[in-house]
Amino acid sequence: MNRRYHEASGGLPDQTALHTGRAVFTEAYAVIPKGVMRDIVTSPFPFWEKTRAWVLARPMTGFSETFCHYLMETGPEGGSERPEPDAGAEGVLFVVEGAVTVTLAGTPHRLETGGYAYLPPGAGWTLRNIGSGLARYHWIRKVYEPVDGLAVPDALFTSDAAVEPVAMPRTEGCWATTRFVDPADLRHDMHVTVVTLQPGGVIPFEETHVMEHGLFVLQGKGVYRLNRDWVEVEAGDFLWLRAFCPQACYAGGPEPFRYLLYKDVNRHPKLRLAAR
Repeated sequence: MNRRYHEASGGLPDQTALHTGRAVFTEAYAVIPKGVMRDIVTSPFPFWEKTRAWVLARPMTGFSETFCHYLMETGPEGGSERPEPDAGAEGVLFVVEGAVTVTLAGTPHRLETGGYAYLPPGAGWTLRNIGSGLARYHWIRKVYEPVDGLAVPDALFTSDAAVEPVAMPRTEGCWATTRFVDPADLRHDMHVTVVTLQPGGVIPFEETHVMEHGLFVLQGKGVYRLNRDWVEVEAGDFLWLRAFCPQACYAGGPEPFRYLLYKDVNRHPKLRLAAR
């Protein structure tokens, strides 16, 4: 498979640019197109050096509530010895440009382009860019929901290229999912996968489900059905879907349509708000 990964470009349009963007925020979904991921909307974080982030999703009452999704950019020798401020948070890293070294329990793990890491809560990991160029990578965070009798998942280091996509039934490979963890492993309360649709491939029904989604287009282009609307998206765009937002899509263009997908899984919905 010819894998390509979009990376953020930053910068700022000049004063002659027209307002022709596609950004939208509705009651059921948001679209953050690549054209709005500019320098002036980045965020620095405490205890990180030579690093900035585009915060694409964060918990919001009345909208998506379970996760954060960052697109990170770390310069040479940058990174953090204290990256995760919440001891109860788990995370996934997915590298789209350059490479980073993640150290866990004294062991360094080099993640190159397409590299994937699952980091359980309390893992105490660190991250460093020891290369000569920029490293860009996704960081997805979620508060882990423990279950009595189930252990916390183990850390995992792998890559997009190392995991064979699984074709969806009756699609003849036109629609496939790269699953980095076993879907039947109930220790996990979130899945971060890569979905691939070949040109002309479709999700042929309007999925309407309890799982929230963060969806970053890595490659190609497609048209997504979101609630009542059809929205054209391309590499570099981010979609944020509230629970039960109807969704379907078809792939267009000459190359595969691929996206990094978050969803919350394997837990009962909460019936009570946490005590205040």
